[in-house]
Amino acid sequence: MRISILFFLVTLSFSLYAQKTMVHCGELIDGYSSEPRKEQTIIIEGERILEVIKGYAVPTPDLQLIDLKSYTVLPGFIDMHVHLEQETGKNKYMNKFTQNPEDKAFESVVYAERTLMAGFTTVRDLGGSGVNISLRNAINKGLIDGPRIYTAGKALGVTGGHADPTNGFSKELMGNPGPKEGVVNGVEDARQAVRQRYKNGADLIKITATGGVLSLAKNGTGPHFQEDEIRAVVETAKDYGFHVAAHAHGDEGMKRAVRAGVTTIEHGTYMSKETMQLMKERNTYFIPTLLAGAFVAEKAEEEGYYPEIIVPKAAAVGPQIFDTYKKAVKFGVPIGFGTDAGVFLHGDNGKEFELMVAGGMAEMQAIKCATSINASILKESENIGGIKKGVYADLVAVKGDPIQDITVLQSIPFVMKGGKVYKNEN
Repeated sequence: MRISILFFLVTLSFSLYAQKTMVHCGELIDGYSSEPRKEQTIIIEGERILEVIKGYAVPTPDLQLIDLKSYTVLPGFIDMHVHLEQETGKNKYMNKFTQNPEDKAFESVVYAERTLMAGFTTVRDLGGSGVNISLRNAINKGLIDGPRIYTAGKALGVTGGHADPTNGFSKELMGNPGPKEGVVNGVEDARQAVRQRYKNGADLIKITATGGVLSLAKNGTGPHFQEDEIRAVVETAKDYGFHVAAHAHGDEGMKRAVRAGVTTIEHGTYMSKETMQLMKERNTYFIPTLLAGAFVAEKAEEEGYYPEIIVPKAAAVGPQIFDTYKKAVKFGVPIGFGTDAGVFLHGDNGKEFELMVAGGMAEMQAIKCATSINASILKESENIGGIKKGVYADLVAVKGDPIQDITVLQSIPFVMKGGKVYKNEN
């Protein structure tokens, strides 16, 4: 008798999990095609898409129907550059002295949910204290709501570099952080730091190949790694199935990173045509983070928002990133979608689309950057990045036509991740 009841409960649980859902789409942008398709039906079983059918299929009793006939349906978006442990604010630089990891953890839950509600069902978290690894795990277990996360854990930098966690500290507090803390000086340190990230549970590696805008250091453009150090990071990362993202503002640091084999260049502020050509030849992707550049340039004018050492860097970076991006679009550099959320308010990620289009990219191409192209960079095309048979049922829906007005992607009334509806204002 007990066995029969147990079998019934297991069967019931499985049938609920694998329940089929039918979505009627007024217009469908699938993340791959050059043109939208009208009047389509998506059939979902469990977490994944079973098939996509032309026309409005007639629902059967075993199917749950979601009527989005008056909406444009798109794949859930992928943001390749976020920081879910933190968010901009005047107290940001004091937080490292006043906050505990538990504080960061609770805040990250809010930021993760806000990101998902903005239509971003997958993100690449490019550096925090390591709380981002636990956040990923909690989301994967279904304990909290948030996007699917690929995380670098703690980013790698050199002593005094952008990712040195003791930058700006007094001498008494600086200490001498090393590979365990993400500080690299030499090839052996580079290998050890990658292995430590693997041990910690990271999915990829991020390095800071140059100085940074918001770090407490004067130079935001100089190269911060020797090329052999970056090559050691890349080679060791490959052993663990990791790719490497390289924060870089200055051109020399970019060149070193591209030659050493990184997968993406983040920001790319002072990228030269020579580097653009190198990136085209090596299929290295540019993640422009235009929204972050615009935000910091705006806040640089607000007295007291940033420490004085940061203000001139922040004022210069926004216009320069946008100018570089426009040139990269014309030059044909491979481009993905990433925002640097956390530098601005989480949940505003969709504003990046508007800036990408303003800089010369076609609307459909900008959408592909945030869907199928980003999935390809992550080597996850069979799981995410579009609407086709077999991939996770990650869907968003908007009122209006984003090909005619890209700003409609800034307000998302419907969000589904892995077949589960998280937001429905339909």
